[in-house]
Parts: sequence; C-alpha cells; structure tokens
Amino acid sequence: MDGAFQFTNTWFEPSAKTWTRLIDEIRPSRVLEIGSYEGRSACFLIQACTTYAPLSLTCVDTWQGGVEHDPEAMGAVEARFDSNVRRACAEAHHDARVRKYKARSVDALTRLIAAGEAGTFDIVYIDGLHIAGDVLADAVLAFELTRVGGFIFFDDYLWHNEPAGAQDPLNMPKPAIDAFINLYQRRLGVVTDAPLRQLYVRKLA
Repeated sequence: MDGAFQFTNTWFEPSAKTWTRLIDEIRPSRVLEIGSYEGRSACFLIQACTTYAPLSLTCVDTWQGGVEHDPEAMGAVEARFDSNVRRACAEAHHDARVRKYKARSVDALTRLIAAGEAGTFDIVYIDGLHIAGDVLADAVLAFELTRVGGFIFFDDYLWHNEPAGAQDPLNMPKPAIDAFINLYQRRLGVVTDAPLRQLYVRKLA
C-alpha cells in the first residue's frame, strides 16, 4: 500500500506473510475483525481477499482505546480508519462491503449471533481489549461466529503491559487464549508453523 494511506505504525507488518498464506488457502468472503484501530489490518484484508471474490468485512471497535492508548488521540485514529478503509474499498479488486460497529465487542458479537450470523465467517481476527477476561469472551463468541473450517486469528499472544517478570496474567491475552484452546481443544486445530506474535486456530467441529 502506498503513502496515500494514513498509517502511523507498523504493528501489522510481521503478520502479513502468515495472513497471506492462510487467506490463499481458504479464500475468505466473510471476515470479522474485533479491534480495528486505524484500519491497517482491515485494508490488508480488503486488498488480499478481493483478489479472489467480493468481500464482506465486519469491523468492531469502540475507538476508545485500551490501557496502552492515549484516549485523547482516539478520535483521530477513528478518522484515519474511515479514510483508509474508504480508499482500500475504492481500490479493491472485487467489491468490498464494510460494516462498522462502534460498540463493545461482546455487545456487537452477541447481536451478530442473535441476527443469525453464527457459523458464517471464514476468518475472525481478535485484537480488541487485551485484558484476559475480555479476550476470553471474544474467543468464545468468535468460535460461535466462525464456520467449520474457518480460522480465528489471535493478535498479541505474548503481549504484556507491565515490565517483564512482573506481568499480571489478568492483563494479558495469553492466559485467556490458552484457556480457550484447552477448553475447545477437541474442536480446534492450532496452526503450528507460524510465529507466536500471533496465534492461529482452525475450527474443526
């Protein structure tokens, strides 16, 4: 993507190779993203997925930020998301339809389930609040929304906000992701040949 997009960080870049491989494998047409920030991953999905077919992308974020963000900067972050996604859609290979839910993930995901969208998403990407309880809730709801054979992508598997050696497990994604995988292990397959900055699982049943 060229300089006309407004991205202020490169957090997503290390994941692009793995995402490309998995997208090429299942050629998704319906994707759900929990935590969109300024739209870098959303724009990547629009570009990569519409190579094959039209895309329906659902983006969920409060645009209020987490503990690691400056809340006063989040209005500008949301404005960049809107601008970046509009540009990505305009340049998509096939039609891209983006639904934006400005809401808490648990509220938005339960509404999607109630609306009959359970089991319809090819990929669900989880990058919302990093507090363990929120990550676990997102994971359980994401599992219901993912189709059999689809993927759940977890961001920031090893992230922590406290100094190394003094981490609070309740403030980290990893304990929640591990608990989810342990509880759902008979219905999941873990992608084992990917860097652990993110963790990828496939819904098997």
